[in-house]
Amino acid sequence: MSALTREALEAIARQPAAGPAEWIRVQLDTGGIAAGAEAVHQALLHARDMHHHACAVLRAGSVGYSFADPVIEVQAAGMPAVHYGRVTPEMAERVVREHCIQHRLLDNHVIATRQRALALSGPVTHLLIRDTGPESGSKTDFFQFSFGEELKRCGLGERIQVVRALDMGIYDEGLVVQLLPGGVTYANVLAPDVARIVAESVQGGRVVDDLLWKKADRQVRIVLRHCGNVDPDSLDDYLKRAEGYQGLRRALEQTPDQVIAELKVSALRGRGGAGFPTWMKWQLTRAQPATQRYVICNGDEGDPGAFMDRSVLESDPHAVLEGMIIAGYAMGASKGYFYIRAEYPRAVERMERAIQAARERGLLGADILGSGFSFDAKIRLGAGAFVCGEETALIASIEGRRGSPTPRPPYPSVRGLWGMPTAINNVETLACVPAILLKGGAWFAGFGTTTSKGTKVFAVTGKVRNAQLVEVPMGTTLREIIYDVCGGVFENREIKAVQTGGPSGGVIPVKHLDTPVSYETLQQLGSIMGSGGMLVMDKTDSMVEVAKFYLKFCVDESCGKCAPCRIGGYQLLQILDRISRGRGSASDLAQIQRICLAMQRASLCGLGQTAPNPVLSTLRYFGEEYQAFIEGGPSYARKVSRAATAASGAAPAAPPRAAPDPRGPVAATGTNPAAVGGTVS
Repeated sequence: MSALTREALEAIARQPAAGPAEWIRVQLDTGGIAAGAEAVHQALLHARDMHHHACAVLRAGSVGYSFADPVIEVQAAGMPAVHYGRVTPEMAERVVREHCIQHRLLDNHVIATRQRALALSGPVTHLLIRDTGPESGSKTDFFQFSFGEELKRCGLGERIQVVRALDMGIYDEGLVVQLLPGGVTYANVLAPDVARIVAESVQGGRVVDDLLWKKADRQVRIVLRHCGNVDPDSLDDYLKRAEGYQGLRRALEQTPDQVIAELKVSALRGRGGAGFPTWMKWQLTRAQPATQRYVICNGDEGDPGAFMDRSVLESDPHAVLEGMIIAGYAMGASKGYFYIRAEYPRAVERMERAIQAARERGLLGADILGSGFSFDAKIRLGAGAFVCGEETALIASIEGRRGSPTPRPPYPSVRGLWGMPTAINNVETLACVPAILLKGGAWFAGFGTTTSKGTKVFAVTGKVRNAQLVEVPMGTTLREIIYDVCGGVFENREIKAVQTGGPSGGVIPVKHLDTPVSYETLQQLGSIMGSGGMLVMDKTDSMVEVAKFYLKFCVDESCGKCAPCRIGGYQLLQILDRISRGRGSASDLAQIQRICLAMQRASLCGLGQTAPNPVLSTLRYFGEEYQAFIEGGPSYARKVSRAATAASGAAPAAPPRAAPDPRGPVAATGTNPAAVGGTVS
């Protein structure tokens, strides 16, 4: 194919998004494939051909509904686009026959839209219903029958279908009803409301205001804006349906200084966890006199349970590549490297195809879009070392040396890859850049808090009802993420704590769930943002065992270069192991504090400096569990844990607003935000 020009990109931007009128989009990310999405894809192709139907069967990445994998999205003529979850190959024929041909939705698999309307915009065709209370005693079937009978009584039984939904995105609000295609949603619906909804909304076209769910969706998708909506292997799909490379076109119409100024207005900070201002990193790299500069994308996501970067690389690789090219232009770099862990083969394959396709169309290489700017990118594979998420260890690995940290300064912006100025940005950070160039820095800064702008992606896992990928504005509380977005704790158990930041983060107790998420607030609680892992724990979890798990991970992953990390981590682990077996003593707690302090102050890199965080935070908030293990062993500790959780969960307190420490948040909490394992910006 011929190389794209700036004029050709402008013409694409003016054209309406093209594509087939009817389609089925299968989400083929790693999670979906592990759940059977490839078999679903093949079964859908077979069913389509068997019925001689014209719908296209397309491939996509993940929209983020991990709890419902495999997930598909279906668009049929005259029907709203609908997501189905927990799809099996056996369902494929029904999807084609019932949904695409007969225009009937399938029960128990529809995921309701989160884009809820406040007014009816046209005739109602379907009612989605689900009792969002406890699973036992669900009234969903009763209300499906009641709505069906009322519609028949009004002569609408053949025209309007009542469908049991898999998930409504609203939880513990009684019966929830969503009217399609518009998305008007009612909550806490009772039996007497059935006739009202049919008469007022279905027949009269009016909203029943006292039932209307008016709360907006907590999520705002900037990083995940294309995930699940575009084919990650198709450059044409990205160009035509996702404003692909329009941010790059805008950047090349400005000077590098103007691009950096736009990033400064956005106040984008490194999404890998360190939170360093992106514009400043680019400016420092650009200011260094050098014949060569480099951009590195840190895709070495090593936190247990984290899958944010993997999902973005698998679902929207061109957005990350576009962000890297813009970064290269802004700082005067001509080469870039994607450092992706080898355990992510799907992400590596898709990024390789994205690079090749961009190179073939003149978006990589010499004289990009006729601007005179040249840039190219390569992929380097990480070998699974958590410490290689740290900037200097990552650079050493790319150079072919052993991946272990080196002292800073000099920082990579001054002396990085092969001794040249280098900017290292996280996957999520680069994915934000094209949107900022398209919509403006002020638009991005309109989300979030005073000091933490924009949105943040979290992989919410653990004892949560609906584990998934979540993107929310900074300042959203932990409670809102866990309960409003993810549905609360699994099996309606009592929540005990939330762990953020992976092995480098801390454990936050239930009394601080109303803390707004930002770099500063999490540091005040003894945790960090990290790259975005969020683990929910219930009252059956032992905080001593949690601390031991994360500490063991850090001990195993330590490069061993410096004594505080190598020896201190091992000593801590021995003490925790002794306590967890009921053989500890009161003096062990003081010894833990001393070792943690030494590791924080003297370790060479972020791994050793932050490895004590899970230990210190559990000791800070759950000291009675440590004491119980020491006094009565594991069985006694479990009893104390349950009692303490019940007491603390009865009246969750608002988080204390501590006065700022004059030494800054790092000194105040003992937390070094320069974390590792995919948590460096």
